[in-house]
Amino acid sequence: MLEKLQIVKNRFDEVSDLIIQPEIISDQKQYIQLNKEYKDLRALMDKREQYLLATERVSEAEEILADGSDDEMVEMAKLQMDEAKGKIEKLEEEIKFMLIPKDPEDSKNAVVEVRAGTGGDEASIFAGDLHRMYTKYCENKGWKVSVVDFSEGTSGGYKEIQFEVEGDDVYGTLKYEAGVHRVQRVPQTETQGRVHTSAATVMVFPEAEEFDVEIDPKDVRIDYFCSSGPGGQSVNTTYSAVRLTHEPTGLVAQCQDQKSQHKNKEKAFKVLRSRLFDLELAKKQAEDAEKRGSMVTSGDRSAKIRTYNYPQGRVTDHRINLTLYDLGNIIDGDIQKIIDELQLVSNTEKLKEAGETF
Repeated sequence: MLEKLQIVKNRFDEVSDLIIQPEIISDQKQYIQLNKEYKDLRALMDKREQYLLATERVSEAEEILADGSDDEMVEMAKLQMDEAKGKIEKLEEEIKFMLIPKDPEDSKNAVVEVRAGTGGDEASIFAGDLHRMYTKYCENKGWKVSVVDFSEGTSGGYKEIQFEVEGDDVYGTLKYEAGVHRVQRVPQTETQGRVHTSAATVMVFPEAEEFDVEIDPKDVRIDYFCSSGPGGQSVNTTYSAVRLTHEPTGLVAQCQDQKSQHKNKEKAFKVLRSRLFDLELAKKQAEDAEKRGSMVTSGDRSAKIRTYNYPQGRVTDHRINLTLYDLGNIIDGDIQKIIDELQLVSNTEKLKEAGETF
C-alpha cells in the first residue's frame, strides 16, 4: 500500500508543478483536466497522511512492547497498537476504492431530462414528483439547478422537463438515476380507489464542454419561436425560444426558459453538445456493462430501475434488489442512501475487475 501511495504522491507533486506553468494555464482543456486530477489526488494525499500517522503509531507501540520494562507503558502500547491497526484496516479499504480509476465524465455537470411514460395524466404528475425529488436532493447538496425546457401536463406535472445541474461530481452521482421509474398508487383522477402503475423515464447526460464535442454550424438548423405556457398560450410576443436540430443525427435541443434569445440559444447548444456526447458515452457504458455483467450503469435507457409503491410506503431499486420502507422521505429528496448503495456495488465490481493489486 505504501508503494502504491508513493506512486500517487509522485504524480501529485508532478500535477502540482504542472498547473502553475504558463503554457498549461493558457491551454484551457488541459488546465481544467489537471485541476480535476489535482483535486482527486489531494483527497488521496490526505488519506496518505492519516495512513502514515497510523503506521508510525504501530511502530512506536512495537518499540515499547519490545522493551517491556514498564507494565503500564506496555498496556498503553497494546491499546495504541490495536487502535492504530484498526484505523489502518479501515483506511486501506477507503484507499482501495479511491484508487479505482474514475470515469473522466463523473466530475462533469449534468443535464437531466424527466419524461412521462405510460399512464397518461398520472405519468405526468409522477414526472413532476420526480423533478421535485431531484431538485430538493440537488439543493440539499448545494448544487445549482436551472430549468432548460418543459412541457406541462394537462392535470399537473410535466409531459417532459429538462434541467441543468451544476456542482461537484454531479454526473458521477446522478448517472445512477437514468432509466425507467415506476409508480404504483391511486391516481388523483381515479374514482374507484384502484391502484394504477405509471412510469416516467429519467435521462442523465454529462454536460459536454466545447472541446469535448465540435459541432459544425452547417449541420444545425435553428428555429425561433414564442415561449409558451400552460394551455399553449404565448407568454411573450417575441421569438425568444430556440430550437436546434442536428441534421446528421436528428437530435433536437430547445430552450425557452430565458427571456433573451441569445441566452436560450447558448443553453440549447449546451444541451445539444451534451446529447451528442451522451450518444458515444451510452455505447461505451453498454460495452463496459456487457464486459462486467453490470446492471448498475448499463447505458440501457429502457431498463426499469426503480418502483415507488405508495400503498406499502416502499421503494425498490431492482438493479441491486434494495427495498426501503421510507417512500415519504425518498420522494422528498432523500435519495442519497440509494445512490450510496449503487456506488458501492459499482465500485466493488470495478475493484474485482482490477484484481487485488494492493
